[in-house]
Order: sequence, then structure tokens, then C-alpha cells
Amino acid sequence: MALTQQNAPLLEALQEHLQNRVVRFDVPGHKGGRGNRELADFLGNRCVKIDVNSMKNLDNLYHPVSVLKDAQNLAAEAFGAANAFFMINGATSASQAMILSVCKAGEKLIMPRNVHRSAINALVLCGAVPVYVDPGENKSLGIPLGMSVKAVEQAILENPDAKAVLVNNPTYYGVCPDICHIAKLAHAHNMLLLADEAHGTHFYFGENLPCAAIAAGADMAAVSIHKTGGSLTQSAMLLCGKSINADYVRQIINLTQTTSASYLLMVSLDIARRNLALNGREMYQKTIQYVDYAREEINRIGGYYVYGDELCNGDSFYAFDRTKLSIHTRNTGLAGIEVYDLLQNEYGIQIEFGDIGNILAIVTAGDRALEIERLISALSEIKRLYGRDPSGMLRSEYLTPDVALSPQQAFYAPKKVVPLSKCVGKICSEFVMCYPPGIPILAPGERITADIVNYIQYAKEKGCSLTGPQDMEITQLNVVAAERKDT
Repeated sequence: MALTQQNAPLLEALQEHLQNRVVRFDVPGHKGGRGNRELADFLGNRCVKIDVNSMKNLDNLYHPVSVLKDAQNLAAEAFGAANAFFMINGATSASQAMILSVCKAGEKLIMPRNVHRSAINALVLCGAVPVYVDPGENKSLGIPLGMSVKAVEQAILENPDAKAVLVNNPTYYGVCPDICHIAKLAHAHNMLLLADEAHGTHFYFGENLPCAAIAAGADMAAVSIHKTGGSLTQSAMLLCGKSINADYVRQIINLTQTTSASYLLMVSLDIARRNLALNGREMYQKTIQYVDYAREEINRIGGYYVYGDELCNGDSFYAFDRTKLSIHTRNTGLAGIEVYDLLQNEYGIQIEFGDIGNILAIVTAGDRALEIERLISALSEIKRLYGRDPSGMLRSEYLTPDVALSPQQAFYAPKKVVPLSKCVGKICSEFVMCYPPGIPILAPGERITADIVNYIQYAKEKGCSLTGPQDMEITQLNVVAAERKDT
């Protein structure tokens, strides 16, 4: 019998497995929870009982031939892709597999600099060379935008040997480029189009949202289902178009992905896909209603600016993700991270992230109207109690990189430790970023400027969570010991 989107093959196989009285002489060693009662009590007996190892009746993600193959085929159909791969190390692993499938050492990848660190990590692993395209910036908000079509075209013409173009669709802040135009441009020059769509699951199922990457003609897309699609944290999918050799991609995935894939994560993808296929339209309609209401009410408070598609310019800000509650805080006299901390510490409200000038609240159909009202009230009170004169606050969020070496060369080069204040002019050999969102302030191979040092120091003072360097306090950085020209 043919499977439909009503089916959930892996879920059904696990439900059947639970009915069998299988004697467990395999891993995991907790033996369905009997070997670790504290774990079973905390997670629940049903959860630990389906934390199983690969076996014939449950298939194997490393080489799927039955229920996992069926589940991935249904996912591909639901997302409009030729093939879909379940990823159990997040969209990070999907993004890296995507780039490793396309680029080899010394080959070029055209990409915006405001990418997640996972994309640059992939360059460290494979030795590909980034051709960064300045994404532009909304200076009043201090946020990077998407790549303009003209800038991508210029990069393509100057680098005709590049293998692919990578786009963010959307950025963390909800900004989308003209992905359809960029896809046509890349293909016209025999390049592939890759999409970091970690925050774009809902584009495939909602109405009146920006175009999804696969629908726009992208060859591959890394989609983080757990962020807005309802699966468990750390679960994602890699989508492939017809132009991609899926068997080769599977081999690339198997280079780094575990051979002990979590059935908890995989079945959550199967369940989430079915829910999205059957109910996604209504889910995201409700989400947009929540966000539209919150946007209107928060903007009434004053000081805050919840931005939306009024900022679209038809190019680098081609479309806006209306499910994003992106809020500029600078005019309240508070950095985004300060508002983030106040919401968490004083009001018991956890939002997604805060940076120098903005905060982001992730809203889904799983939220409740009462919670939306609680957020609005808290923001109003924070402005009243803690707001101050915004003069003297740092404005810019995007810092244009000066690339001196490829990420791989710099990361593996001989290095020395230098105090942060004395790093200006040197080439960084490690990452520095605020997390979230995980967009590097510095990546390996980039020259350190005074503006970057000032930005890092300001971010530390405001309480941003900085990650990446070996020095956990970020008072010093590893830099390339002896500079040499990139080859």
C-alpha cells in the first residue's frame, strides 16, 4: 500500500516494537531504563524504552532501506525536494554536509559573511576558500541584510570558477534575499545554489511567507526542523534537489554523522513532518496572528521598534519572515542583551537572543495569548523602570571582514597568544562570536581591526555571551604566528 502524508513510518515501527517483549542484549546500556532508574524517572519510561539501537525492523540511518527510507521519502515529498536526509546533529551537520558535498580543498564558495559558524567550520574542514559578499546593513537597526543580486552577480563574474553560492534564507533577524533571482543567476553560470534555511522550516508550509529555498530552485537546503517545525532539539533535515547525487551526499553525511543515531530525534522528525504536512498552514497562520498583534502593541509602547516588511527594499531585504518578533531596543537606552537579561532575571521570560541593539522572540502556534500579553507587559515595564538616554550606545552590528588567509590555513597555522588590546593588525586563527546567534565577529583568517576589538569589549561589558576562543574569558586571542599569503 502506498504511503501518504497521513503515515509516519518510523513512528509506526517504534509503536509496534514497543509491543514486542524483546530481550535487550544490545546497547544502550540503560536497558530501557532498568539500568538507570533515575534517568527513567526523569525522562519517563516510554521515552527510555524507545531509546533503542539500530535493528533490522527499525532500519539504520547509516544505510536506510525500510522504515527510515520511507520516512525520509515522505519528508522529501512534503518539502517538495527530490531527497531528504534526517540529521541528528542539528542544522549544523546539515550545513556542513551540504558544503562538504560541493566543495573540495582550494575551491571557492560565494557566501555572505553573516553566516552561522557551521558554514565557516565546513571550510575549515574541507579547505574551500570563501568569497565573501558584503550583505549590506540597515544602519539604524545595526543588522546585516541579505546579499543583493548585483553583489552576487559581481562575485560570480569575478570568480567564475566558484562551485556554488550560499544564501541565508532567512537571517536570524528574518531578512530574506531575492533567492529566486539568485538561484537563476547561479545556475546560469553553472554554479549550485545552497541555502542555510535553519530558521526557515515554516516557509514550506505557511501562507504569505517568503519563498522556500527548494521552491526557489536551490539545489540543497539545510533546514532546522526543531527551531520552528516542532521536532526535538538537535534534529534537522538536509534537502536536495534533482541536480544532486543523493547517494554521494549520503556518503559525505556518513563521514561525520554518528552510527548510533538517536531514535528519539529521528521519530520526532517523522512526527513533525506529518504534523507540518497536515496542519502546517493553520499552525503558521496562528503564529502570524500572534506576532502581528505583538508587533502592534510593542510599537505602541515607544522606544522599541518591532520591524516588519515595511523595510523590504526589493533586493537585499527582499522579503521578511512575518513569524519573527524582531525588536530593536536601542532607543530605549538599553542594549538588546540588557533587555534579554532583564526579561529572564526579573520577569521569568526566556527569549531567543539579545545582541547589541536587538532582541528576538521566537513565536509559534505552541505559544498562548496570555504569554504574548505577559511579554508585552514586561517590555513596557522594562522601558519605564530601566530606560535611559541612548546617546553613546554602539550602533553597528555588522563588521566587514578583511580576509587574509583561508579559514583552514589560519585555523591550522602556527599560532601565538596575544592580549586582546594588542591584537589590532594581526590575523585571527580562531572564532569569536556572540551566541546566539552564532554569526562570527571574527573567523579564522580575518585581520583584527580596532573596530572589532572595540566591539568585542563593548559586547563583553553589556553581558553578551561570547564564545569561540580557547581563552574562555576572551582577554586574549590566538593569532597566526607568521603571516603568509593565501594560496
